[in-house]
Amino acid sequence: MKTRAYYKDGLLTIRFDGELDHHSAKPAVRVIEDGIDTHLPKHLILDFKGLSFMDSSGIAVVLKAFRRMNELEGTVSVDNVPAQPQKVLDMAGLGRLIKIAAGVKEA
Repeated sequence: MKTRAYYKDGLLTIRFDGELDHHSAKPAVRVIEDGIDTHLPKHLILDFKGLSFMDSSGIAVVLKAFRRMNELEGTVSVDNVPAQPQKVLDMAGLGRLIKIAAGVKEA
């Protein structure tokens, strides 16, 4: 999995490409924590547009980001979520804690 971080005006966006599973969860958390610690953003967007697969390890990644941003009194959202990761997030009930925006459906 590849991750890329972008920061501008209090907004940290982290883009995920590939599979978010038990092999890639720890490196993903490190990227998120490093970005938060470096920039101290007001808002964090986890952009899942390029995510092709996510298992329960991805839930832990999102929750760790949520907890860290709560410590900073910031917010988190998960954007551009493809269908399979959306099912995992829905089953975990994360939509009750975090704003989750599904990806654009293709015609």
